Amino acid sequence: MNDLTSHSVLNLPNDLRQDIPFYQPVANECNLFEYAFRHQLPLLIKGPTGCGKTRFVAHMAAKLSRPLITVSCHDDLTAADLVGRHLIGDGQTIWSDGPLTRAVRQGGICYLDEVVEARKDTTVVLHPLTDDRRILPIERTGEELHAPNEFMLVVSYNPGYQNLLKNLKPSTRQRFIAIQFGYPPAALEQDILIKETGIDTQLAQRLVSLAGHFRQLKNHDLEEAASTRLLVYGATLIKAGCDPVMACEAAMIEPLTDDLDTAAALLEVIKASFGK
Repeated sequence: MNDLTSHSVLNLPNDLRQDIPFYQPVANECNLFEYAFRHQLPLLIKGPTGCGKTRFVAHMAAKLSRPLITVSCHDDLTAADLVGRHLIGDGQTIWSDGPLTRAVRQGGICYLDEVVEARKDTTVVLHPLTDDRRILPIERTGEELHAPNEFMLVVSYNPGYQNLLKNLKPSTRQRFIAIQFGYPPAALEQDILIKETGIDTQLAQRLVSLAGHFRQLKNHDLEEAASTRLLVYGATLIKAGCDPVMACEAAMIEPLTDDLDTAAALLEVIKASFGK
């Protein structure tokens, strides 16, 4: 046993355990998250779309019994969107905390999903929280919030979307410890599908095998690989009674490509897999 055991899910009350979202560990990512949380270290998670980054953060927040505040980052996200702003109502001006400020006040986990989508001048607001100061200056109110030990900042992005215009500045990246995510090994991905959807082992193996073939086409005929999330969608449709070929086409082809020739070729692979 390691030194995290006393804080782990094993010691949570039964009613809290039931609320923990399902997540199947691939390596040592759960332990690393807990080490970061216990020692007030910010965490960067990088990995492809649909590989489980968001589910992992939700799982760990529930496991650690901390409130989770999630922000989906985008081009128009401003520092005020994160920190807060003054609002006018009933003839008076009222300060309204943004999600980052709420997480600091509550001692929660703030998760910035696809942080590279935010403007670089916005992410600079994270710097005082991600070094030894662990403070959040609020210029508009004059406050300087000191993050409690329970506060944690987690950010994520998909390296496949990186380019010169959308990337984290080195001065930001080097304030985080980082975990690289990928798609699970085949046997583990099969277990995830079975657990998530209730399909049988044979169908799980078939879907994972199809995903493996599709993933070999990434950066050739497909810009993105078939994610574990899409496999869960396909398995859910099939479990509900949908025709397997129709389900796979809706979950594993149409979300991945608009090219008619590529879609037709992938559909033939699916039909061959299901003997049609």
